[in-house]
Amino acid sequence: MQRQSGFTLIELMVTVAIIAILAAVALPSYTQFVTRGKLQEASSNLMAMRTKMELYFQDNRSWAPALPAPQPCAAGSAAPLPTFPPDPPGVLKYFTMTCPTLTATTYVIQVDGSGPDLAGLQMTIDQSNVRRTVTVPAGWTLPSTNCWVTKKSGQC
Repeated sequence: MQRQSGFTLIELMVTVAIIAILAAVALPSYTQFVTRGKLQEASSNLMAMRTKMELYFQDNRSWAPALPAPQPCAAGSAAPLPTFPPDPPGVLKYFTMTCPTLTATTYVIQVDGSGPDLAGLQMTIDQSNVRRTVTVPAGWTLPSTNCWVTKKSGQC
């Protein structure tokens, strides 16, 4: 009598069930990890643009320029991306950066999230280095303090 080798249907079903459970646990964690990585793009570019604004202020003693160029940001316009040689200018992949407020004594730099996971996210920084999360996507918690959100739970 020959002995047959192979897997039974029950063994295959148990294996598939274990893989499904592992995927159900790992996928949400991975998605949150990717989103947290995207948030770093916003915070690093906000800080770089703030540095650019401070350098402009040191040269001109005002944040509102008399001439349109070479200002780092015009009121209500899209902000140019901060570039540091030898890096070429890039494009923010997950955010749009603007300067909704720009006067001689104040400025606000703002990023707005784009894409399905970041739509509705809005973060700002001003001349006093106050960092705010203005709005968050649906299902997120708005932080209770002035800070930039780093997790859906509202942690900073």
